[in-house]
Amino acid sequence: MNIFTFGIVLTVLTAIPVIVQLRRHPRGLVILFFAEMWERFSFYGMRGLLIFYLTQHFLFDDKFANGIYGAYGSLVYLLPLVGGFLADHYLGTRKAVAFGALLLVAGHATMALEGPTATQVLTYQNTEYVFAIEGRGSASQPRITVGDASYTVGASSDGGLQIKDMPAGGVLPATLPKGSFELSVKGRDPIYTGIFFLALSLIVMGVGFLKPNISTLVGQLYPNQADPRRDAGFTLYYYGINLGSFWAAILCGWLGQEIGWWAGFGAASIGMAIGYVVFVLGKPMLDGKGEPPDPVKLKKPVAGIRLEWLLYILTLAGIGVVWLFVQRFEFVGYALAVGSIGVLTYIFYFMATQCTRVEAGRMLLALALILFSVIFFTLFNQAGSSLNQFAQRNVDLNVLGTAITPAQTQSFNAGLILILAPIFAALWAFLEPRHLDPNAPAKFGLALLQIAAGFAVLVWGAENFVGPEFRVPMVFLFVMYIFHTTGELCLSPVGLSQMTKLSPAATVATIMATWFLGSAWAGYAGALIAQLTAAPTVAGQVLDPGAALQNYITVFTNVAIWGAALGIGVLILSPFLGRLDRASDRAADKAALNPAPGE
Repeated sequence: MNIFTFGIVLTVLTAIPVIVQLRRHPRGLVILFFAEMWERFSFYGMRGLLIFYLTQHFLFDDKFANGIYGAYGSLVYLLPLVGGFLADHYLGTRKAVAFGALLLVAGHATMALEGPTATQVLTYQNTEYVFAIEGRGSASQPRITVGDASYTVGASSDGGLQIKDMPAGGVLPATLPKGSFELSVKGRDPIYTGIFFLALSLIVMGVGFLKPNISTLVGQLYPNQADPRRDAGFTLYYYGINLGSFWAAILCGWLGQEIGWWAGFGAASIGMAIGYVVFVLGKPMLDGKGEPPDPVKLKKPVAGIRLEWLLYILTLAGIGVVWLFVQRFEFVGYALAVGSIGVLTYIFYFMATQCTRVEAGRMLLALALILFSVIFFTLFNQAGSSLNQFAQRNVDLNVLGTAITPAQTQSFNAGLILILAPIFAALWAFLEPRHLDPNAPAKFGLALLQIAAGFAVLVWGAENFVGPEFRVPMVFLFVMYIFHTTGELCLSPVGLSQMTKLSPAATVATIMATWFLGSAWAGYAGALIAQLTAAPTVAGQVLDPGAALQNYITVFTNVAIWGAALGIGVLILSPFLGRLDRASDRAADKAALNPAPGE
């Protein structure tokens, strides 16, 4: 059974309980489910290919490529501060989602304009020799062209190059000592490089408008914060997210690495276009949720331009600023600091001037959960960067005679969620009326312990079961993703639900954007960790997989130790933080029993 057949079977089997449970929820959840499914298809289809596109098409080195990946991963969660604020005060969540979807369609379509592949060049004794790549994916090998022949290249013991099969007395010696040659990259077209960064900028801005607001819309479908269906609804919504992610990794991962980068990115654009159509046509099923807070104000002209259109124009101009930042990883840290100071100042001012004691306690709990999520996602986000490259360089990707591409390993996490999300939704629903459901902080602590356990399993496999060519059996990578997935299900859907539950109505989109600000910090910190795994490459390929494996073992061991220690710390704090959680539930129950006049 190949991965495509497995994907179809898994989708059919897991969809049945989801369809049954969806019938018990507001009908608008179905529209948001499918719209976000296609949005995630586009996002993860592109993300799974991004690190390989940077290192194999543009031939950026590992450190710089992981920096770009981190800048993108941070900005894509920093911009929800803008999208959330504009939705809260002007556009409403529905219009913000639609506008973000259009930007995403444009961004993913632009990614398909790949241009010429850069070329790695070796200069030895004032003569240039060009490298070519033989094969695709994890089986690809760099070869150097010498005259009419080409030779496989490897690493020498001193960090230089070994040219295999080079005959004695050849044009080049069989071993080139370190320092005797120079490596450079040529043919990296500046026009197409600029187009690539423009595509990333469009995607960043699009996610900024869509991501926080579509999650907020899910929360608005459950106006009673004590509704027992709430956490289950977010978990089912999370299933939709990962159905898109699962098929993105399988389909776009195969198209991008086997057919061409343009095919993988083009498929992502088509997926986002379908998501936009689903959302627009499904407007009636939202029952009026997500409309602008002041529709009349939105129609008024400002400087001769209708306010709504002016906001769109200013957003398009802001893409130029994103274009500058996405190329400079170091600048993103400053942007995160400024954004964090601004949003925290606003939140604490709101708490001090407009919140009751119970409401302030809710918001403090929300901020604590956001901090814990930063730790979790810093480690979890290694999936698209260091773990993706680890799969290419040091994992045996053949299973029962069938090989998968490195990018397709990104389907493990999403596929496991398809299986486990309905189970977790039913589990929380079963435990809650029996007063056995762990509080949100405890679930976050358990999530951290599970992600640490996943890295520990991977390190154990890499230290004890490494095979030929320094490749680890894929079962260890898969088991790692099992732990990461169960940890994610303890944290991410619960966290989304808690953000909408704990936030006052006037700031719900802003608090949701702050949740994604935490993810932005995780993207930044995750890139710093991924840069520690950087390995020397030639033509985008590692020449010394043994040295690369040892470095991965060192970094992942430290990640496991720190993750476990922090998870234990959060579990110790959970009983104290749980008091704020119980206070918010009591307040919600009281409000439901004693509605305000006119409700």
